[in-house]
Amino acid sequence: MGVDVATAPPLTGLPSAPPDQRALSDRGAVGLAALTWLGAALAVALPVTLGAGVVLLAAALRRPLLLCLGALLVASALGARAAEGMVPARPAAYAGSATMVSDPVERFGATTAEVRVDGRRLELRAASTGRGTLRSRLAGERVIVSGRIRPPPPSAPWLATRHVVGRLDVDSVDLAGDGSLPWRAANRLRRLLVAGATSLSPERRALFTGFLLGDDRDQSDAMTDDFRGSGLTHLLAVSGENVAFVLVLVGPLLRRLTLRPRWLATVGVVSFFAVVTRFEPSVLRAATMAGLAATAFALGRPASGLRLLALAVTGLVLVDPFLVRAVGFQLSVAASAGILLISPVLRRRLPGPRWLIDPLAVTAGAQLAVAPLLVTTFGGVPVASLPANLLAGPAAGLVMTWGMGAGIPAGLCGGGMAAALHTPTSVLVGWVATVARVGAAAPLGEVRAPHLAAVLAGAGLAAAGWRGRRGPLGLAGAVITAAALVTPAWELRRPPSGPVALGPEARAWRSGGATVVVAGGAARPPDLLEGARRAGVRRIDLLVLTGGGPGSAAARAALARRAPVGRLWAPAGHQVPGAVVPTAGAQVRIGGLAVTVDRVRPTLEVRVATAAPVGQAAPDGGSRPGEHVRRPRSPP
Repeated sequence: MGVDVATAPPLTGLPSAPPDQRALSDRGAVGLAALTWLGAALAVALPVTLGAGVVLLAAALRRPLLLCLGALLVASALGARAAEGMVPARPAAYAGSATMVSDPVERFGATTAEVRVDGRRLELRAASTGRGTLRSRLAGERVIVSGRIRPPPPSAPWLATRHVVGRLDVDSVDLAGDGSLPWRAANRLRRLLVAGATSLSPERRALFTGFLLGDDRDQSDAMTDDFRGSGLTHLLAVSGENVAFVLVLVGPLLRRLTLRPRWLATVGVVSFFAVVTRFEPSVLRAATMAGLAATAFALGRPASGLRLLALAVTGLVLVDPFLVRAVGFQLSVAASAGILLISPVLRRRLPGPRWLIDPLAVTAGAQLAVAPLLVTTFGGVPVASLPANLLAGPAAGLVMTWGMGAGIPAGLCGGGMAAALHTPTSVLVGWVATVARVGAAAPLGEVRAPHLAAVLAGAGLAAAGWRGRRGPLGLAGAVITAAALVTPAWELRRPPSGPVALGPEARAWRSGGATVVVAGGAARPPDLLEGARRAGVRRIDLLVLTGGGPGSAAARAALARRAPVGRLWAPAGHQVPGAVVPTAGAQVRIGGLAVTVDRVRPTLEVRVATAAPVGQAAPDGGSRPGEHVRRPRSPP
């Protein structure tokens, strides 16, 4: 996971505050954050004045427990009020100005962005006209639009966590203005950094903007899946690491300032960086912690990382109760907690040289903390994530520091100077991309719920054995943990006998050492890449594309990225390079599978069955019962 503001050691050299039994301890701060989180999640409609009164009483009496109760009540009331404010927009025509809240992205054949219109947040969607104009805009800038407002689609529940109450389908988009001063400065910096990186290849430039700014709009489906499959996705999303590296970059300047100017400069830097990176939840968490740490230092009351994390969570959840529903915020808080609580234990217990144990402890601590969230939300954690993070993390950190420091002069100078400045950037980004690609391709599998339970149980036994100096118990825990991490790879080598879904419109059959994949015309490359990776498809002996349009050609390219393709079938009149049109009625045996061609136009429809072993007939004299793929409604 890398360096984070949360991992910074406590400030030293300042006098400690006198102990106060009625002061909020670090554990009390954690309890305050937990109850605030719980209140926002419950969102019970209570008077805000009730909770505020309890908080004021707690402050007057200096009662930490009463303060925690008051925070619970306030967060619950604010959460209910926020939910009540999410009234879906009514259908209506609209023509006027809109302020961009997010950068535009390409999604499902349209250019979309979040905008603010008359105090409401809407998802602006340009499916045809205005896409080019919208694409050139950035967050904070204003546009003139005309179109129609309608309620948000029920298929996009994530919009509610971002306070989006409707969708604005536009007919036209025109430029209106560059926005306020902070947004103009932030967008100028973003465009300067991107302009300075033109010497990089498109793939490496997309990764560079992802590492530096969290801008993943130009990353290919294959690249995105490589980072998911290797557990490196967090490197492409701006996180607390970025805030820490920015502070490292400006540290020499900050140290030249006296106490109060240093505090102002630190808060200003992290606030501006939050604007540059679009106030992503993980950046909000890290920036708030950095601001609290600077404030504590200025006041002569240094605070522990755990206390800073708890107070940051408390404050942010009170400001925006919907953050408790944001997966990015959940992962950021969990990773920080793991670095603060688990990593020190691992650092003390694991044997080996410090140069290896320190980054291993930080990475493992963060991974263990976020694993339950990743398993319940995304289905699993790649086993390759731990070694991949150890190999890629240092290089990604150098990209963040060098990329910002060299990116500005590169953008100002351009030409050969920019190319020279970004030569180290290209090497570092290429290394991280290679680690991601190799990690995603490694047949190590994913840790799912049963494996995670075994890992946690084994880690608990090992910790108990180390603590009690009982060697056999610690060894048993280590063996259980290792076995749980090896099991996913073993399971990939024993695929199920029936078809495995590779996405909504694609399935794979494996038998007798052979693999047959059938992909529909609407199969999406991201789904195919993820499905093939998770199913452990290492090669495709026969790829059947039921459609022959450009979408099928894209599906073939996506699958070829994940596994080499042998035979390739497509329907008559296809547009897929290298594909062959099979003969209707033909039956082909591949390994332990029999593929029967039912029709070849207008779509290709086949039937896949498990074939009888050579020399042994199935009960019906042919193949064992199989499955029709797009069975024709009438005889061809």
